[in-house]
Amino acid sequence: MKLIRTTLAASLLALATAPALAATPDNALVVAQNIDDIVTIDPATAYEFSSGEYVTNTYDQLVQYDAVDTEILAPGLATEWDVDAENRTITFTLRDGVTFHSGNPLRAEDVVGSWRRVVVMDRAPAFILGNLGWTADNFDEMVSADGNTVTIRWAGDFAPSFVLNVLASRPASVVDMETVMANEVDGDMGHDWLNQNSAGTGPFRLRTFRPGEVLMLDANPDYFAGAPAMEQILIRHVAEASTQRLLLESGDVDMAKNLTPDQVSGLEGNDAVRVETFPQAAVHWVSFNQNTESLTNPAIWEAARYLVDYEGMANSFLNGQMQVHQAFWPAGFPGALTDTPFTYDPERARQILEEGGVELPVTVTLDVINANPFNDMAQSLQQTFAEAGINFEIMPGTGAQVITRYRARTHQAMLLYWGPDFMDPHSNAKAFAYNADNSDDAYVSTTTWRNAWMPPAEINELTMAALSEQDADRRLEMYLELQREMQAEAPFVIMFQAVKQVAMADNVTGFVNGSNSDFVYYRLVEKN
Repeated sequence: MKLIRTTLAASLLALATAPALAATPDNALVVAQNIDDIVTIDPATAYEFSSGEYVTNTYDQLVQYDAVDTEILAPGLATEWDVDAENRTITFTLRDGVTFHSGNPLRAEDVVGSWRRVVVMDRAPAFILGNLGWTADNFDEMVSADGNTVTIRWAGDFAPSFVLNVLASRPASVVDMETVMANEVDGDMGHDWLNQNSAGTGPFRLRTFRPGEVLMLDANPDYFAGAPAMEQILIRHVAEASTQRLLLESGDVDMAKNLTPDQVSGLEGNDAVRVETFPQAAVHWVSFNQNTESLTNPAIWEAARYLVDYEGMANSFLNGQMQVHQAFWPAGFPGALTDTPFTYDPERARQILEEGGVELPVTVTLDVINANPFNDMAQSLQQTFAEAGINFEIMPGTGAQVITRYRARTHQAMLLYWGPDFMDPHSNAKAFAYNADNSDDAYVSTTTWRNAWMPPAEINELTMAALSEQDADRRLEMYLELQREMQAEAPFVIMFQAVKQVAMADNVTGFVNGSNSDFVYYRLVEKN
């Protein structure tokens, strides 16, 4: 069996680079996807869409949204939990018989060590666990292990459901601490090793990762919820939508995940291929970095909302893949504001700029991922903003390059997307409407800090008040109010909400693509 799997792996690796080969193996799924946004695949630091998909398929949390039903928070590595809301504690009982990819048994110490590692490393997604009041200094007081149980405490006036959603997030993934720390180099807590190896309990384990080229996973036959039907998943980095379509139609891949609307329409009449549609939680927006002096006048932000051809883009090159949405919390979730008060109106934008005393023209570099639909979106924005004297100079780059500049606050304007880190409105509210410290050395993974914007005090206060509100209905009303305030006040122009179209061979079944990248599952995939 080991020889068969090794041979299969070698064949798939050849398939990853070959322009055209025979049909894909029956026991492997081959995917064409743009994965150049990956900066890191260590679950303590992974913060991109593609790396989120990887973490979901290789790691587990104590509680998680599973492939069987992505809308239900279900037992994961914990089978039960006891909530004491008054004392702000939850005690989890671990599942028996779970092993890591190394063969090591799951221990409560691994759970505690994994979370401590996230907090101590303090990289991009660490703030998610920080929502619970956990810091490197107080962590050992907040989280403890006892036999096969883990007890957590939190600091803050919010409901236990919020806590459970935080613990179902990506950075709450549990890693094999014994193996990870055995591969520590120069105090990196195993980070470099985890960028080339997996150390989870998930349904798949990492075989090969070559950035911008290939990501290959092997099935975990001992997965506690049952071994996957596919023995291997091969994700080929293919940036061009037209190439993805050609590979799918020729049978060289089983799935194409980044097709443009025209490529999707080109598949009509091909009975060997079908297209499935999945509503997504990602919102797409343009932001203006407040470290750039020429972009600090609020009149520019207000005018920008009337310089986007929302309907024009949605009805042409984004058709079927984006819907107009102008608030930070996505439609389809409680608390979402679905009003769309802004339309393309360059005359009104020019009037706003004139009344605001903006000296025109304004020239702005616009960072954009060098792939569609982002290139087409950037070109549309370049054309429509020029109508009011705002000239975009488009700066294309790989996903990793663009995101790295964004995190360093070295951009001027940014065309990007954002998905919730966990399924609670506070996830996006804290990202778009809260900033506790705007200094350059106070890094947090929020759009506010990355764009060097300090919201007015009342917006900061409303964000935290909504988090602590115990009345569920009132809490949702507060998030609606907050979204309206952001539409009026922020240097962000939220334009669209994504709709994911995935094209696949007709014999592929069981693929699950939930509302965001953390809900993309290959465990149930079969070939009929």
